[in-house]
Amino acid sequence: MSAEQNNTTQPRFRTLLKIAIPTLAILLLVGAGCTRGTDEPEPVELSFWGVFDGRDVYQPLIERYQALHPNVKITYSKLTIDRYEQDVVEALAAGRGPDVWLLQNAWLPRHLDKLMPASPSVIDAATIQQSFVDSVYEDYVLVPAPSADGTQLPPLVYGVPLYVDTLAMYYNKDLLQSQGIINPPENWTDFAQDVRTLTVTDDFGNVERSGAAMGTADNVENSGDLLALLMLQNQTPMVDVARQRATFDQRVTRADGEQFLPGLDALVFYTDFANPKKSVYTWDPTKANSVDAFVNEEAAFLFHYQYVDSTIQARAPQLNYQIAPIPQIAGAAKDITYANSWAHVVSKASGTAEQQEAWRFISFLASTDNATTYADASGRPSSRRDVLEAQLTDPEVAVFAQQALTARTWFRQDSSLIENIFADMITSVVLGTLPEEALQSAADQVTAVMRK
Repeated sequence: MSAEQNNTTQPRFRTLLKIAIPTLAILLLVGAGCTRGTDEPEPVELSFWGVFDGRDVYQPLIERYQALHPNVKITYSKLTIDRYEQDVVEALAAGRGPDVWLLQNAWLPRHLDKLMPASPSVIDAATIQQSFVDSVYEDYVLVPAPSADGTQLPPLVYGVPLYVDTLAMYYNKDLLQSQGIINPPENWTDFAQDVRTLTVTDDFGNVERSGAAMGTADNVENSGDLLALLMLQNQTPMVDVARQRATFDQRVTRADGEQFLPGLDALVFYTDFANPKKSVYTWDPTKANSVDAFVNEEAAFLFHYQYVDSTIQARAPQLNYQIAPIPQIAGAAKDITYANSWAHVVSKASGTAEQQEAWRFISFLASTDNATTYADASGRPSSRRDVLEAQLTDPEVAVFAQQALTARTWFRQDSSLIENIFADMITSVVLGTLPEEALQSAADQVTAVMRK
């Protein structure tokens, strides 16, 4: 082709481009319009599994979200607690698991590989720290390992609970008043005195009525949690900073320079209530289950979470009992209570679109208005500080709302195994093992679990 021919062709080529490019753009837009509107998001279906709350609690919130996001369909299923964890794990392994599910705070370490953290643009760690009680940050926010170049990545949110339950003290008002005890004890020193007053024994020293259901493991519900709470209140370091070793058997130096074993003191204090040689002896392994004993007025004090309240009311509607805050160590600088929560988490096995929508839904649930709706419907103490403020004046939940503000837990690599280790530690002391030996053995076993 000559230069002259080339020059005459260029204007015609430019004209064709001017026509072809707009036409192609129109065709692409029309083609896209055949599948969905330019502003219409793709449909997303989310499977949501829970364990305690029925559809009546969540459905109004789900409908509220779906009204704002017509492309999203959320199906809620309530599972039974007995097989819940196993059902979730098996379903995820089979590729038919939920996109959103509820995870107990002590389960996070052993299920971390199944979870997708929130994008900081949806829920960030700072929001959790500012808007929620401290235990939520401690339990569900993790700092990832530094990147390959040594850059420290920001902390990630792995779950958001709508409530935080705590161990509280249930007491039989009639039994206390019959012994001239007007108010429940506020500290463990007074508690021990009240137990001595309330305990009734026969001529052979056998306990006929217990001051408290406390001291053993197998017949005391949440015995491991109660012992761990006593350790935390006594300033026991439960694990090391690297979370590779149990330290609840270690010595601690007081401000005055004196060393002591806070974990050992807590273990001895707890098991003394099942030691016939001690003045606070009130319980033994032959007693009924702690809740049964309380319901049947065979024990004056019971330590349990809020969720057992409905069970007690159903089983003993005439029982004159009340709920008080968990006792503290006399003279302690601050209160410490024990947290139990269930957080909404997102499955790593879900598709990208489902994961993103799932976290947007969780963020929606955790807003002030929706968290308030949940708290009103469920009757549970909220995890949000601003919602708790209103609950502090509600007599039905005030004790648990107040305690949520001071609730703590500790890192357990495998809570199921560690629960058994704590139970064995308690039982061995009750059966005659030296507390020092039982504590050391338990710490070694927990360390082995942490290093698996």
